[in-house]
Amino acid sequence: MISSLSIRDIVLIERLDLALSDGLTVLTGETGAGKSILLDALSLALGGRGDGALVRHGETKGQITAVFDVALDHPARAVLAAADIADEGELIVKRVQMADGRTRATINDQPVSVQTLRALGATLVELHGQHDDRALVDPASHRTLLDAFGGLTAKTQAVGALWRVWRTVLGDANAERARLEAAAKEADFIRHAVEELTALRPEAGEEASLSERRTFMMRSEKIAGDLAEALDAVGGGSSPVPSLAAAVRRLERRAGEAQDLVLPAVEAIDLALDALETARSHLEAALAGTAFNPKELEQIEERLFALRAAARKYGGAVDDLPKVAAKFSADL
Repeated sequence: MISSLSIRDIVLIERLDLALSDGLTVLTGETGAGKSILLDALSLALGGRGDGALVRHGETKGQITAVFDVALDHPARAVLAAADIADEGELIVKRVQMADGRTRATINDQPVSVQTLRALGATLVELHGQHDDRALVDPASHRTLLDAFGGLTAKTQAVGALWRVWRTVLGDANAERARLEAAAKEADFIRHAVEELTALRPEAGEEASLSERRTFMMRSEKIAGDLAEALDAVGGGSSPVPSLAAAVRRLERRAGEAQDLVLPAVEAIDLALDALETARSHLEAALAGTAFNPKELEQIEERLFALRAAARKYGGAVDDLPKVAAKFSADL
């Protein structure tokens, strides 16, 4: 119950101290005597909406202090415990209203929010008036009122505690179920990864080797054309070899007539023919070296694509894939 109410500088009240005793207390007075001001002040103390207009004219602030004496098992004490507020007997609620509209609130001299003050007030006081909320018509309070009327508060609290335990256990069970499902999905992923990497069979250094071979093939396509032109010039239709060979034969027939003039030229042309033959052999060998199966280049392209796709999928570089495969196998 409320044991005292003190009001300072609220509306028309400069100073008022009310001491209330057990039982019914009735405040009477004619219209304008200040009965509604008392209710407004009490409402403000219990978390009502603040308003600078409530402060008495000429003052900078007003203050309301309400003291309550409640039982140890009263719901108000649960609100105090939830807000971590010292609970040593009486409940002292204080609300300071500034003229600029700001407010401050304390419970047992500990600063609190308006929400906490309102939650505490809902358990302490019920205001009935023409324009006030009534707990009897508030569906949220019906069960509490009915349980209190039937003397079932202790049992409902016990049921509530059991329900909270059940909710906690249910939450733990759901969390464990989710963990098992995640583990099963991870196992499926690892199993798929092992199968995929086993089929792929990546090798350390394979990417560099394939890239080098691919680069060589692509360059060979460009070099082969120049080699073919050079081979045609040396040993093909554009080759000077037939003309030089015919010239040597003609000069050899004339060697008996002017040996000193003919033989040096014949020897030089023979050397040129030998050099051309050597060049032709080298060009043929080089041209043969540039030859490759186009399907091989396609296979290399596909292999590099598969290796790099797997590296992106499982993280890391292509050369790390053998280690990744070994790790997945160990995890499985």
